[in-house]
Parts: sequence; C-alpha cells; structure tokens
Amino acid sequence: MDNIRNFCIIAHIDHGKSTLADRFLEITETVPKGKLREQYLDSMSLEKERGITIKMHPVRMIYHPKIKNAKCKTQNENNSEFLIHNSKLSNSEYILNLIDTPGHVDFSYEVSRSLNACEGAILLCDATQGIQAQTLANYFLAKEEGLAVIPVINKIDLPNAQPEKFGRELAELVGVKEEEVIFISAKSGINVDRVLEAIVEKIPAPTGDINKPLRALVFDSLFDQHKGVIAFVRIFDGKIKKGDELKLLSTKKESIVLEVGIFKPDFSPVESLGVGETGYIITGFKEVKDCRVGDTVTKVSSSDVEPLKGYKEPQPMVFASFYCTDADDYSKFKEALGKLSLNDAAFTFKSEGFSELGFGFRCGFLGMLHLEIIKERLEREYDLDLIVTAPSVSYQVILNGNREKFVHSPQEFPDAGEIVAIQEPWVRIEVFSPVQYLGPIMELVKKFRGIYKKTEYLAEDVILFYEMPLASFLDNFFNGLKNISAGYASMNYHFLDYRPGDLVKMDIKIAGKKVDALSFIIPNAEIQIEGKRLVAELKKVIPRQLFEITIQATVGAQIISRETVSAARKNVTAKLYGGDRTRKDKLLKKQKAGKAKLKRIGTVDVPQEAFFAILKNR
Repeated sequence: MDNIRNFCIIAHIDHGKSTLADRFLEITETVPKGKLREQYLDSMSLEKERGITIKMHPVRMIYHPKIKNAKCKTQNENNSEFLIHNSKLSNSEYILNLIDTPGHVDFSYEVSRSLNACEGAILLCDATQGIQAQTLANYFLAKEEGLAVIPVINKIDLPNAQPEKFGRELAELVGVKEEEVIFISAKSGINVDRVLEAIVEKIPAPTGDINKPLRALVFDSLFDQHKGVIAFVRIFDGKIKKGDELKLLSTKKESIVLEVGIFKPDFSPVESLGVGETGYIITGFKEVKDCRVGDTVTKVSSSDVEPLKGYKEPQPMVFASFYCTDADDYSKFKEALGKLSLNDAAFTFKSEGFSELGFGFRCGFLGMLHLEIIKERLEREYDLDLIVTAPSVSYQVILNGNREKFVHSPQEFPDAGEIVAIQEPWVRIEVFSPVQYLGPIMELVKKFRGIYKKTEYLAEDVILFYEMPLASFLDNFFNGLKNISAGYASMNYHFLDYRPGDLVKMDIKIAGKKVDALSFIIPNAEIQIEGKRLVAELKKVIPRQLFEITIQATVGAQIISRETVSAARKNVTAKLYGGDRTRKDKLLKKQKAGKAKLKRIGTVDVPQEAFFAILKNR
C-alpha cells in the first residue's frame, strides 16, 4: 500500500486535463507510443469532437521515477524561465490510479464521485486564462473531502501565457508558496515528470486493513449486454476475488463475482483486488439499479460492516420533453433511453403523451449541456430524429392541508383551487470575470431576476456572487454572459433551495378548447408580454379554416391576450348564373349559418410542426 497513490485531475473546462492524462500514459508507458492518440481516455466520439470530458475515466499506471543528475531550465516564447526540478525519489515502482474527470459544471457530480475514491487531486490551471469558475468550485470540493491538492499551471509554452501572474493567484488560492506551484506544458511534455514526482511525494498512500471485512466503494458503473453490471470500485478494507459472494449494503442485493480487474486503461483481469486499489468487478447483476453508485460492497459472509461515506444521488434540475418526428420509431426510442439511463445515473425519463403531439418522454437532466449531450447521443448512436421542447424546471407546490407535491411540467399542476403556494428552485451563481466587464454583468443579472450577494477581487479579476431563480438562469443567461464579456467570463452554479415565487400557470385556448401541450408556468409580471407573444406566433402557424378561430392566452378565468384567425373565404355563388339577387342572398345566408354552426362544433387540427415551433422558441 505504501507505493499506491489514488488521485484525480480537476480543472475548468478546456484547461488541459485530458492532454495531461495523455502525457502520464506516455511517460509511464501504460499505452505504447505508437498506439497513443490525443484524448486517449475519452472514448466517446462526442468527447473527441467537442474537446471535453463527459464521463470519468479511471486508469492504472506503473511509475518508475527517473533520477536526474543536474538542474536545467526551459523557456516559453515570452522568455519566462521555469526550473525543471531534480527528483528526490528513490528508483522504486509506484502504482498510480488516476481518474480523469469532466470540467463542465453540468458534470460536477462526476467530479464529486471521483474525489470520494482518491486521496489527492491535481488542480490544473490554464496559463492563458487563469483561475476560472470551475477551478474554484472543484478546488473547494477537493478541500471539503480533505484531499491533498497539487497546484499546476499548464500551457506555459503558448505565446500569450502569463504563468507568473496566474501562478501567484493559484498559490494564493491553494495557500502554498509560489515555488510550490508546478509550471508545465502537457502538450510538449515540459516538466510533466515533476507532476508525477509531486503525486508520489505529496499525496498520502491509502490506509486500510486487508484483514478486515471487505469494504469497497462503487464510484461508477456501466452495463454490458453480455456481462451485466460492471462496478468501478475503490477498495478501502479487505480484498475481493473471482468467485466471492458479494453483498451491497444499501440495496441488500447479493451475487457471485464473475471477474475482477484493473484499468490499463482497458479492462485487464487480475486474481484479486486489495486495500487501496482501484478496479472493476463484474457483479453478475442484470440491472444497474441493483448496484447503485455510492453503495458499499462487502461479502455475504461479513456482518456488522459499517457503510462507507457515499455521495448523494444526483437530482435532475432541468426537464424537457423528447418526441420522435416519426411515430414508428417510438419503440426504438424507448429502448435507447433505457440503455442511456443505465450508464448515467443523473438522467431520468418517463413517458408522456398528448393528443396533439403523440407519445414522447419527459426527461430530466443536470443542466443544459447534459441535455444537449443526451440528445446528440440519441441521434448519433441510435439513428433517431428528435424534437426537443423548451427546457423547464421542477416546482414545489404547496396544497391545501399543508401537503407538498413536486411537479416537473405544467400539465402535472393541480387545480388552482387546491394550490396554496408555488415554490421554484433557486441557484447560487458565481461569475468569474475580468474587472472591466463588472458593470455589464451586473446589469445582465438584474434582467434575469438575480439578487446580488457579494463581490470578491482576485488580482485583476472579480468574482460576483448572485442568487437567481433556476428558470431565469436557463433562459439563455449563459449566452448573454459570454456575449457581454467577449467570452472571457465563466460561471459556476449550485442548487440552493426552493423559494416562494409569484408564479402562475398560463393556458392557451384554441377555438375555445384548452391545449394541454401549450401550458406554461411563468412569473406573474411576465404574463402580458408572454401571452401576446404566444398568441401572435400561433396565429402565424395555425392554418385557416372555414370558420373563424379564436386564440386566447388565459390565466384561470382571465383572458390575457387574444388573436383571431379569420375564416377562409369560399365563393358559394360562383355556380350561379343569371336570375335575381335573392338567389345569391339565400346562398350567402345559408353559408353564414353553416359557419356559425362550425364555430360552435368544429374542431381545429393544429399540425405538429406548429406545436414544435412554439415549444422550441419558448
């Protein structure tokens, strides 16, 4: 155990985590040089195309420190010098278990899961961008878990790098001396050896007792259609091998271990896994719900085993409805959602259907990027053509008798007479920006119902803390922030709580009939503007009929806005020729009576394309 180190790499998005992992794989010769490719641990095509990590990726490396005999220096294009340190380690063999983590705020739950399985973390910062929102957020997550943090400045060889400036800021954040910050270029390999040495020197070896009953933490899992559930585990006590009878303390499920192994980075079977090691267990379970992330694995023969500290189940914060453009794809669509949910604990779905839209699913996500990734995976991996409605949030409705109900869509809302109050989710937002954009950012947040809390200054940058309704935050806030800051501002957000809101349910009536698919929950102050916009858009897309069609936006019995689609004109007198005027008048009177009857009993067939156009632009 003394020669084992468990660690992860944490950083803001696009600061070079995957590139640094590539250099580790190259230096430790875990992957042969001829087979190494960029972003080697990122296995999904979406990860490679976008240059981001979506899922955590564990790997085991064997590290032999190389003893350097002399000190030397390197320079970047700004002629800044960085000392390449002498190694202080003996020529021993170390087992390094790395978990490469995502950087985007939507996947912070992946980061928290990896931190629970490690004793240390590399905090990576881009020398051209400096400390950003997720740099701070991930650092605080690591400190909460009591992990040893190694500060590293990356991309020092770029022409616009400012390593000295950002090195000072990073040292101040972590609370270390400036000389303890390691300056590297993961792309070219400069000083990466020093990071490996720091991992061995500063990150403590794991603790535990091999003679105690087995305790292993499930930090991730995936489902293989041939092997069943594969649990990614970190062993804290005891050991496990093929053929052992395992038990999960939370679900109480039991099974026989079919295989144990390590990540090299592909699955590599071994005889057993012991204290301090990270690896996988082929559990034999047929459903992922039987082996939940955060659960503790032990043996059936063990008793009075104390569960390990797990982590909270991720709670979806954003909801949207998915529909197939081709109704014949419904079965394939349902099967695809089931497969994705097996490997993504944060993704939820349930069926819903409207007569106007057909059958679809109401899906839950951690954020907008999570939604976008799931949509692209469904379209690419399962060849589906999808329509996604505008995202919404979950509301807490207080009912008569002090009852509470969580609803994820307007259609689930109880009758107005039962509702005492509606509460909406609020988030804490941390905006990290150069100081020159301070004024425009504060004005932007006001428009999104944000409440200012405080400001902190870090060298030439500023951190703004706000609280904001999640529904407002989803309403294109991030794009607005990027536009007014020329792309320099970044942000992080955390769920706070549910707070009372002045919210109402607005319904749309077409020809006097309420259309359930076009109901929305909006702030009371916005009903006039939003009501006028919706009925005006509907007027453009609803085809004309032989009778007049009214379109109304209503809140309860109150009509907020109204538009009318005029009746299509049909010349019923075209077949007449000759005769007096009374013949025409008789036909026109008959037509008028027919239109009045149609208006009373006629139905409006609104095309699906019209619904999707409104919902997507909402």
